[in-house]
Amino acid sequence: LFFRKCKTPRRPPKKPSISFYPPVTFAQVYCRVRPLGVEDEECCIEVISSATIQLHAPEGFKTNRNGEYKETQYSFKKVFGVSISQIELFEHVAKPLVDDLIHGKNGLLFTYGVTGSGKTFTMTGSPGQGGLLPRSLDMIFNSIGPYQAKRYVFKTDDKNGMEVQNEVDALLERQRRENNSSVPKSSSSRQKLDPEIADMIKSEEAYKTEGVDEDSSYSVFVSYIEIYNNYIYDLLEENQEDAIKPKPPQSKTLREDQNHNMYVAGCMEVEVKSAEEAFQVFWRGQKKRKVANTRLNRESSRSHSVLIVKLAQAPLDADGDNILQDKNQVTVSQLCLVDLAGSERTGRTGAEGTRIREAGNINQSLLNLRTCIEILRENQLCGTNRMVPYRDSKVTHLFKNYFDGEGKVRMVVCVNPKADDYEETLLVMRFAELTQEVEVARPVDRPICGFTPGRRHRNQRGGPIDGDVPSVINSMVHCLPPLPSSELADPNDDITLPRLIEALHNRHRIRQMMIDEYNNAANRMKSMLQELDNNLISKENVIHEQNGKLVDKEKIIQNNKAEIERLEKRTKMQEHKIDILQKTTKIYEDDQRTLKYELETREQRLQREQSDKRRLEQRMQGVVTDTQYKWEKECDRRVNAMQLEMQNKLWVKDEKLKQLKAIVTESKTPGRPDPPPRQTQRQPQSQPRSQPQNHPPMRPLHRRSRSAGGEKWVDHKPSSSLDLGTVLQPVIPNSIQVSTPSEKALSKCDRYVLTHQEVASDGEIQTQLIKGEVIKTRGGGQAVQFTDIETLKQERKRKSSEGTPANGDHTDGAWTDVETRCSAAVEMRAGSNLGPGYEHHGITKRRKP
Repeated sequence: LFFRKCKTPRRPPKKPSISFYPPVTFAQVYCRVRPLGVEDEECCIEVISSATIQLHAPEGFKTNRNGEYKETQYSFKKVFGVSISQIELFEHVAKPLVDDLIHGKNGLLFTYGVTGSGKTFTMTGSPGQGGLLPRSLDMIFNSIGPYQAKRYVFKTDDKNGMEVQNEVDALLERQRRENNSSVPKSSSSRQKLDPEIADMIKSEEAYKTEGVDEDSSYSVFVSYIEIYNNYIYDLLEENQEDAIKPKPPQSKTLREDQNHNMYVAGCMEVEVKSAEEAFQVFWRGQKKRKVANTRLNRESSRSHSVLIVKLAQAPLDADGDNILQDKNQVTVSQLCLVDLAGSERTGRTGAEGTRIREAGNINQSLLNLRTCIEILRENQLCGTNRMVPYRDSKVTHLFKNYFDGEGKVRMVVCVNPKADDYEETLLVMRFAELTQEVEVARPVDRPICGFTPGRRHRNQRGGPIDGDVPSVINSMVHCLPPLPSSELADPNDDITLPRLIEALHNRHRIRQMMIDEYNNAANRMKSMLQELDNNLISKENVIHEQNGKLVDKEKIIQNNKAEIERLEKRTKMQEHKIDILQKTTKIYEDDQRTLKYELETREQRLQREQSDKRRLEQRMQGVVTDTQYKWEKECDRRVNAMQLEMQNKLWVKDEKLKQLKAIVTESKTPGRPDPPPRQTQRQPQSQPRSQPQNHPPMRPLHRRSRSAGGEKWVDHKPSSSLDLGTVLQPVIPNSIQVSTPSEKALSKCDRYVLTHQEVASDGEIQTQLIKGEVIKTRGGGQAVQFTDIETLKQERKRKSSEGTPANGDHTDGAWTDVETRCSAAVEMRAGSNLGPGYEHHGITKRRKP
């Protein structure tokens, strides 16, 4: 033997008092689709399979940035369509929870969804169509009915515990409560049922749990609460009503018992002995629940209701007569049936005042429920240890133990396929999908310490109880032949006594023989037991040797386990690092995609800005060209106007000179008559009129536009163009008149003109002839390149009265206006080489009558 210096080994960690199963899913989520109220209403939900539904975006709702409609699918444990019955829903969802309740396990079942999606109908039901709650109560009492304890044998304390009383104390308490109760008892509980809840369940639809422990006694306790505006109220509490000044109900508080389970302090728990009595208690509290009429639901739940069903069970004693008087052997399991209030938007419900506050508290509690689920999921995925905010809401604080894995959780998501509920249904589906991904560690069930099974029935049958050996022998002696008659009728009778003595000697001999046989058998049994003891000792030695070897093996196994734990920790650390690297890689990839998308967006924006800049430059260049062209036209117009004005002034001066010459000539040659004035009207430029042969040829008029050439034109006159009825009208020969240009018309022509009319600043209609050339494109089509704009303006002016003197001579002012010039006719002699204006007479234009 030698000693090696080493460190003191660490103490092995203390094992927790409660062992856990491997992680399991936090909740099994089911989906139930409510039928549409109106057949022609738009539906946004489609059942794809027994476990999948698909959501369609309603018409006019765009979910993508590109404006495309997005269809999403969600998977559940099971999907129940519109044709599902209440009994089928109960069989899949609530029946396993009731089985677990009777076998000592906790359960939580709650309905979740939007307002008006059918949660209350799923939980409570209606006459003839009982929901999950009445069917669960009926199944509980169908299973434990013959094994229920008498009333008040089980008694609740004020700390969420359960005590067991003996039969005497229970009898005294029953008598005391019956004396204090002023309500007379009815012989039948069905006679007192409310007609609204009668016949919820048909007899052929009853269920029963298999494998109920017959050697235990059971008792059911019911409590019913509501969570309204984040306050807890007891719906079964009987308040003394005061007609003058009624007292408002007092809110309850949440506390934690010695087993770290949350419970409602001071909540009334009623012991019930039948399903009808339990449902009657529930309906009494249901009438006190907060409901209101909203735009979406006639009886909308304004609070979360929780029905807590507690099942207390304790084993019978060894005789099977009474319940074992041991508080530690009492098992209490509970089933919570929760009807959550529906989430809603005040804009849709039209809520005001108190309803807005109620809706805000409902939405806040549901939001906190989602937050708790999200943090549990985050802790599970990332390995973090964030604190779950259970205390932010009474709903999550009350069911904190279920979030920690102590009991099964099932959720029924009720959805309404209306298109109006699409956005809120999306949120419900995302929450349900997230709930199915959370895993929790569930504790191992504590075994119930019991005795030999079959105690109850054995006591009822009255079977033999094992006693000592002489009692067995005595029973065998009683099986001997009976004694002869021993009556002595004569004192000299010598036959009866000897016969009796002989019979007694025989019975004694037989008894002694049986005792000898019993002793021999006992000796043989002792020898056999000694042999067995010797064999047992030898086997114990062998077992001791094997135990020594087993201890050595266990040490090796412990060393191997320690090495395995070290490797597992290292593996977990490496997995954690891998997760961190994967998340970092994902973040980098997301950043890369974001930056790439931003780069592409900026490139597109830059290209768009460049294209806009080029179009703006082209537009500005076109505007500059048009402005330059307009100013050139304006300059030409002004020059022509000035030339015309100067020419008119020259014509006026020539006329005055002629008149002066005529006066001078007339004064020299008296008696000569004046030639009559000759008046002609100037013809339009586009429609010249031929002059008489005896008159000199007129000066050729200039052409208005190039449309008089040999090209073929497309004359585009919109259907909205107005006929002005003026003398001068634009006439384009060799043209195709269209109201809408087409490729066929453009292919046949070389030039293009568009007639455009607009109101000028002086109130007159101004006509613009926008001209262009038709060119062919590379693709085989035609394009128009505009080259000229001709403006035709209509002017209406009256002749000034100040320009006409009394003797009829026209002054300079009378000839300067356009109307006077247009009313002058030109007269020339035959063979004259002079131009127009050499000799003319101006007269006033006659007005139309």
